[in-house]
Amino acid sequence: MSRQITIEVSDQLARHAAQVASQTQRRVEDVLSEWLESLMTEMPVETMSDEEVLALADLRLSDEQQSTLTDLLEQNREGSLDVDGRRRLDELMSIYERGLLRKSQALKVAVQRGLREPLRL
Repeated sequence: MSRQITIEVSDQLARHAAQVASQTQRRVEDVLSEWLESLMTEMPVETMSDEEVLALADLRLSDEQQSTLTDLLEQNREGSLDVDGRRRLDELMSIYERGLLRKSQALKVAVQRGLREPLRL
């Protein structure tokens, strides 16, 4: 679920976000949203509330990100990935890997707090 909010940012931040948006062919709003999300994911998991820990433990790529990642991986396997596709694949893989690490940290904390049962192999 997402929510639209209007914020004021410095000229320097707006210019930098516009430059990244142009380079990645995305909207400025999407770049800023991604940056804000990444700040949230950098909070130490141990300092999060139980609700936040559980939400992080259940974190998944958005349907759009998952679909794009699947398509780019397919193109990569076929050897048909262009420079922009490679950049986007690297970006999505970074998001995926960072999310997987944070998810595992959240699962550990959730088990320690008794919010989740330990995983059984």
